[in-house]
Amino acid sequence: MMNKRGVRIVVFILIAVLAGRGFWAWKSGMTRRSHAGHSEAAEKAVYYCPMHPSYTSDRPGTCPICNMNLVKKEAEERVDEQKEENFPREFTVQELIQMKPGEICVLHKCKMGQCMIAMSEEFARLGKCPHCGEDLGVTIKNVPPEGYAKLKLGPEKQEVLGVETAPVRKVRMTQIVRTVGRIAYDPELYQTQQEYLQAISASQKAEASAVPEIKEQAARFIDSARIKLRLLGLSEELIKEIEAAGKPDRSLLYSDAGGRVWLYAPIYEYEMPLVKVGDKMEAEVSAIPGKKFEGIIRAIDSVLDPMTRSARVRAVLENPEGLLKPEMYANAVVRVDAGEKLAVPEEAVFATGEKNIVFVEKSDGSFEPREVVLGISTEKFSEIRSGVGEWEMVVTSGNFLIDSESRLKSALQGMGSKGGHQHGG
Repeated sequence: MMNKRGVRIVVFILIAVLAGRGFWAWKSGMTRRSHAGHSEAAEKAVYYCPMHPSYTSDRPGTCPICNMNLVKKEAEERVDEQKEENFPREFTVQELIQMKPGEICVLHKCKMGQCMIAMSEEFARLGKCPHCGEDLGVTIKNVPPEGYAKLKLGPEKQEVLGVETAPVRKVRMTQIVRTVGRIAYDPELYQTQQEYLQAISASQKAEASAVPEIKEQAARFIDSARIKLRLLGLSEELIKEIEAAGKPDRSLLYSDAGGRVWLYAPIYEYEMPLVKVGDKMEAEVSAIPGKKFEGIIRAIDSVLDPMTRSARVRAVLENPEGLLKPEMYANAVVRVDAGEKLAVPEEAVFATGEKNIVFVEKSDGSFEPREVVLGISTEKFSEIRSGVGEWEMVVTSGNFLIDSESRLKSALQGMGSKGGHQHGG
């Protein structure tokens, strides 16, 4: 049997245990109520004016500026914004560049004790100190181009906007150089070719002369005629062909069925690196619609026209039926094999005038605006030199509406960061 003193001790212990349980139950309840309050506050609706994003309200209504109905800000957008604020160890490339030695490495025990962030996006993306190789514990935060914001669209909204995507991939690209030329009628070049052949003939006769001055004069005539041919656009190869033929090219004066004609066409200065002697050329004339004439580029002028900043290309076209006549105008095309390039469909690029933007679809269903640097363009693809990587998915349809949504979100975020929200009455 337990005495009275023992009974009192047991009762005291039971009371203490029950009191402790009550205290923790009360504290837990307060915590839950506090969290519920925070959750309720977080879920509080926000409405804004599409025309005046600076005006926001906590309930439906109309904008006092333009009387337009307020639009509810999507909850998923607010969640995304909160998530973005919870990454204190996520930095932009510019932030990493501006940091002083050791500012990042203090996040870990650097073997060297002091490091410097390399002024290169490549090092930053690796997330490692370029000196000691230790993990810096940071990641690159992809900063949208100025005036744009990352946004998330649900499947239903994507379907309404008609969003379609395609991968960034390497494709074989053929660049097209277009020009407008004319079928040559060039009596000056014909006459110069005749003079050159006569100079050669005179030189050969002078070889039999015992007077050195006659030989020298004949050689000067040949050099003078050769230089004139070069200035008129003929290459050394074409000059040798004239020598071998022993007569000037009559196709410079008229055309015959079964023969050939010369096409003279200007190529602009910036396109000159793309075109070379030996490239194939296709031509069409308005007088014979639907018929294509094929030829080969035989020469490119070595001197540019200072007024048009172009050089004349000379191509030989086959004229089997004699349909091509001197001074006819022709639309010509040169197809240049540019090799394999990293590219996106042409419709994926949204040109703003100052920059080129593509929207990249992320694994979480969001769309990230990226500024890209373009290279060559074809009828279907645009070369990407920087901005996106191979096999990333880019938007090819619905760009215009996504662009508008992204700009609107950026405007709302900008207004919010400047001076808080204006609440409607």
